[in-house]
Amino acid sequence: VQLQASGGGLVQAGGSLTLSCVASGNIASINGLGWYRQAPGKQRESVADIKRGGTTDYADSVKGRFTISRDNAKNTVYLHMNNLKPEDTAVYYCTADSLSWTMGTPVAERHWGQGTQVTVSS
Repeated sequence: VQLQASGGGLVQAGGSLTLSCVASGNIASINGLGWYRQAPGKQRESVADIKRGGTTDYADSVKGRFTISRDNAKNTVYLHMNNLKPEDTAVYYCTADSLSWTMGTPVAERHWGQGTQVTVSS
């Protein structure tokens, strides 16, 4: 599975951005999609994820402001970010959790896209 993220940029506090991530390769093996972020000097953290069935989960820090969605026809996952804050500044990474089978053995993997920078100015 390969992931290509886009949509980052510079925005003022209170503004909005939408990140996109297109998946390619063994699409059928993907169970879940998500977004992580890493701010300077901080550990990478989970922001949001969406399961195959549509169940979503969010970090407490973004609940009510961010929405994750997926378009299966386009093999794309989105992160709609509203009311952005300076503390949302980070490199954002999309992820795909896949389950495939090799010689009868299940193989679970997490795939990472390249990061896209989001900068929120105060």
